[in-house]
Amino acid sequence: MTLQATVSLDWVNTVLVAAERLGAPRSAVLAAAGLPDNALREQQRWHIDQVTRLWRAAVQCTQDPGFGLQAGAQVGPGSFAVLGDALRASATLREAIALAQKYQRLISDGARLQTIAGTESGWVVYHPRQGTLAFSPHQIEAVLAAVVSFARRVTAKPRLRPLQVQFNQPAIGPLAGYQAVFRCPVEFDQAFSGVRFDNALLDAPLPQADAQQASLHHRQAAARLAELSTPDALAQELRRWIAAQLQQQGQLPAREQAAQALGLSPRTLARRMAAAAPPLDFSTLLDEARRDAALAAVADTERPLAEIGQSLGFAEPSTFWRAFRRWTGVTPGEWRGRSN
Repeated sequence: MTLQATVSLDWVNTVLVAAERLGAPRSAVLAAAGLPDNALREQQRWHIDQVTRLWRAAVQCTQDPGFGLQAGAQVGPGSFAVLGDALRASATLREAIALAQKYQRLISDGARLQTIAGTESGWVVYHPRQGTLAFSPHQIEAVLAAVVSFARRVTAKPRLRPLQVQFNQPAIGPLAGYQAVFRCPVEFDQAFSGVRFDNALLDAPLPQADAQQASLHHRQAAARLAELSTPDALAQELRRWIAAQLQQQGQLPAREQAAQALGLSPRTLARRMAAAAPPLDFSTLLDEARRDAALAAVADTERPLAEIGQSLGFAEPSTFWRAFRRWTGVTPGEWRGRSN
């Protein structure tokens, strides 16, 4: 399990608007996804699995095998508020793509964009980070279509053609649909999903480039990103991840594993934990998670006490007994007796 990935309401609305254009009311799509009508009012960030269900429901309601392509083809800088303004004011398309990478979490942290520079061209590669549910292939197609649509809008070249598009999945619609959207060679079942652009296009000045406006929007985007990266949010994510790992694997999770789940290097995670107020300590978070799990399991189940201790990573019953007394002042047996 990874830490909870979430998606902005902007991207959720991209799905729903595309479905409406194809005749599927948003209420019907939400119902098919098992989501309440008030979800759009009450959730500014959606869990990645909710969004995957929404994509599946939109495809089901529209019955369009090219739904992902159609949704992505509508995306432009105006789709993403402050970040879109910053992208539009960038000096070049390459700079705009780098900015999208830096602030991608404002749209979704359910994926990662990678750029691969070459002597004559460069790739924009999409690496999805799915949750419990496997991504719909339409989600992948939508992102690559969105990259191309964004490039056309920000360069003011509506007939812009990438050099190449490829997917690490089979085609899910007629080939003519891919040609209509991308207007370039498209390959399937490849090693990765990405779009390749000519360097001359990537480095050409953008028509709305404005260094002063770019700096202003950059600061606004950074402030929005900081709101999503508060120490409290980091602590909550780590606590959820540790608790889930204790339930699933029966062995102690490590900070290095948490860093990987969060998409950070161990050093970066350590730095962010140290910068929290108060600073976060992984051993303390782990101890608290084991305590909470132990107290609930001892009080609310009839499982053997030694089995509970072993499931929480205690090699010996005596070690579990000592930890439990440190947490509560009593033994596990006494705790269970008080709870009955």
